[in-house]
Amino acid sequence: MTDRVKEEFEALVEVVSALRGPGGCPWDREQDHGSLRKYLIEECYEVVDAIDHGPPDKLAEELGDLLLQVLLHAQLASEQGQFDVADVCERIRKKLIRRHPHVFGEVEVAGVEDVLHNWEEIKSKEPGRQEITSAIGGVPKSLPALMRATEISKRAAKTGFEWPNIEGVFDKLQEETGELEQAIESGDRQRIKSEVGDLLFAVVNIARWSKVDSEEALREMLDRFQTRFTAIEERARTAGKSVGDLTIDEMDEIWNEAKKQEHRF
Repeated sequence: MTDRVKEEFEALVEVVSALRGPGGCPWDREQDHGSLRKYLIEECYEVVDAIDHGPPDKLAEELGDLLLQVLLHAQLASEQGQFDVADVCERIRKKLIRRHPHVFGEVEVAGVEDVLHNWEEIKSKEPGRQEITSAIGGVPKSLPALMRATEISKRAAKTGFEWPNIEGVFDKLQEETGELEQAIESGDRQRIKSEVGDLLFAVVNIARWSKVDSEEALREMLDRFQTRFTAIEERARTAGKSVGDLTIDEMDEIWNEAKKQEHRF
């Protein structure tokens, strides 16, 4: 670690402490772990957006905003005599060393699969893990639904609760589609909601079998949708119309043109 890294990190910790201290910022002084929760989540998503779309400078900025949230929570805990930022750094440092015996110890691994297997074995023996009695326990309920579904699906599959091949997953998809159609015909909104959930989970399993991240796939699809729909809006404005003035065939033609432009790059 360079002297500059140490100096900048220490200076940032001091700034955060000053914001919370006497004569500091009234807004920062009013915050607690609960009130900061939403900002932590927002900053995480802004980092993801910068990874997907932003230049390096934007990513550096967003990582700084996220680091600020970590330091604010550590500062709050320090004021309450619970832990401080040094404890946070120490705990993650020791955890990384403990879970990487192939780097910091004598364990040898043949590849990524061995690393992941060892990671889970070590993790399962750590304090507090014994309290988790279910194979799918410990998955945070606050995760975005697709991410939570993927993790639950992976953990269940590791126990043997799994289809023998992807054809079985497609059969399940067709089954859930049929059940959703029946639910819609019944008009029972709660039943429809339940079947929509089952169908989405079946799609998550297809993504898992195909080694595709369902959250990332949907995020990228929404970007494509926005690009194509914006093209429709721009074409309508050029013609002095609103989107509603276009026929569905005209919209479809513009949509397909925008889609072709994407495949050129």
